[in-house]
Amino acid sequence: METFKKITDLISGKIYTNMLIPLLLGVGLYFTYKIKAGQITNISHAFKLIRKKPEDENAISPFKAFTISAASHIGTGNIVGVAAAISVGGPGAVFWMWVTALIGGATSFVENTLGQIFKEKNPDGTFKGGPSYYMSKSLKNPHIASIFAVVICIVYGFMFNAMQANTIASGFASSLNIKPWIVGLIICIFAGFIIFGGLRRIADITSLLVPIMAIIYTIMVLIILLINITKVPHMFGLIFKEAFNLKAGFGGLFGSAILNGVRRGLFSNEAGMGAVPNASAVADVSHPAKQGLIQALGVYLDTIVVCSATAFVIIIGGEGIYNNPDLEGLAITQAALSSELGAWSLHLLTICVLMFAFSSIIGNYYYGENNISYLGLGKTGLSIYRVLVMCFVFLGSVGDFSIVWNTGDIFMGIMAIINLVCLMLIGKLAVASYKDYMIQLKAGKDPKFIPENIKELKPYLKDINAWD
Repeated sequence: METFKKITDLISGKIYTNMLIPLLLGVGLYFTYKIKAGQITNISHAFKLIRKKPEDENAISPFKAFTISAASHIGTGNIVGVAAAISVGGPGAVFWMWVTALIGGATSFVENTLGQIFKEKNPDGTFKGGPSYYMSKSLKNPHIASIFAVVICIVYGFMFNAMQANTIASGFASSLNIKPWIVGLIICIFAGFIIFGGLRRIADITSLLVPIMAIIYTIMVLIILLINITKVPHMFGLIFKEAFNLKAGFGGLFGSAILNGVRRGLFSNEAGMGAVPNASAVADVSHPAKQGLIQALGVYLDTIVVCSATAFVIIIGGEGIYNNPDLEGLAITQAALSSELGAWSLHLLTICVLMFAFSSIIGNYYYGENNISYLGLGKTGLSIYRVLVMCFVFLGSVGDFSIVWNTGDIFMGIMAIINLVCLMLIGKLAVASYKDYMIQLKAGKDPKFIPENIKELKPYLKDINAWD
């Protein structure tokens, strides 16, 4: 097992450091240029869009679709991964975390717009879609789409959910001395109630849970900033001063905005990874670009708000905390919080970890469910998948899943590379949709999606069948 762990470490290191991270940044910069930084210039417009309700009151709103995806990618990486990045790259890593998020917003816009363009309508009036759908329909390659669907079911439904459950169980064991199997059983009961309730129940729960957990965590950080208001200018000074040294460049550009450090290789906001479009495709909007712009906000919420909140607490805690060789990951954040608010804050952090990780379990599960539907496994296949997800959640609570995590890294890397290459091949369709949207918007209209009016989409009209 030790040999297997070393092999998976080596493979994941090669895939992510040499291939995935440069590819993510390159694709993000390319699409930032193609849409003229629209993911940044339209931020205020996106906030207006997210508040709009669909015409059909039974449909999934843009906000609920947004929270399903946010539930998945706002997770323990926002607490653990940021701490690891600062310990490696120093405060300057935070600056590169922001830059990476702004670039990633363009990639997020493109993949989520494609998810909307090629989505399909369910018998109950809801929608489904994602990379498997746009790969199959636009590239005419169902084999690649099926491989992607299988991988995302395994990685998100089984491996990542096992790790999230493990984080929850470990937090309660250290904070409240509750046995892991008890925590695992409770998680299974609550998660099972939600996921067996289907898409609408998942959307209802995440739309309630995501804002609450983000607000609680942000308020806690604001209290610390107010208590240490005189240190805030120095904190920002450190971030910008150390942003351009070699240590910060390595730790920030290639580490601060990713899940659990460079080795984990997954950006905490998941832009370009091919996961979020599975959730965003369920939204009922009048134009695909609307949800594309809304999902770009998810990148900023995850990285610039939640990740930055963790970073501010750690930096204010002082160099003695984030440079302490005896501390790593979650322990760094715990030490910073307790130094400012006292030991009681560790229990509050445990609650935050619970909400972050539990919401990730729900969001991760839906990514799998969506792809089970694509594979055509029917109700029986979906029920079996749900039971297996619950089994992995429980096993993750009581076991050591470090090797499963390493294996998941490799599969996630393969999944992301497939998606990014596809985006380079068909991203022009999303860019054309963006231009169509902006022309209508500047003309004072509420943009409507008419595929026949977009030249680049005409070869695909028979596959764009969810739009009236």
